[in-house]
Amino acid sequence: MGNLFYNYYEVVSVILFGIGFTTLLFHRNMIKKIIGFNIMDTAVYLFLAAKGYIAGRAAPVPDSAESVKRMEDFINPIPAGLVLTGIVVSVSVTAVMLSLTIRLYWRYHTLDIDQITILAKREQYQREQDEEDGK
Repeated sequence: MGNLFYNYYEVVSVILFGIGFTTLLFHRNMIKKIIGFNIMDTAVYLFLAAKGYIAGRAAPVPDSAESVKRMEDFINPIPAGLVLTGIVVSVSVTAVMLSLTIRLYWRYHTLDIDQITILAKREQYQREQDEEDGK
């Protein structure tokens, strides 16, 4: 139980990931699914940032040439770079998901994914029937 309190960032990131995953699975509304996906992204970024930080070490940005003493005095910059890259990709993916959601709403007038699936299948069936009648 002591490790849970010591590694609380990791515990919080796992809880956030679980919340995002259940939101993604159980909600039918597409906006709620996008929010769940973003919560999952945030959990992954929190986990990476927590794993990349080491208490007592400085950021790998030296003030001057003489301030660089040992590599052991700095944290690893790679997790921070991964988090920043992931945030940029996440914002782009979210923008694409939201734009597709808007287009689906304009076409089917609903955000319920089950209703969209039913309407799309009905539309496809109607198109196939029209093609057969035209032959």
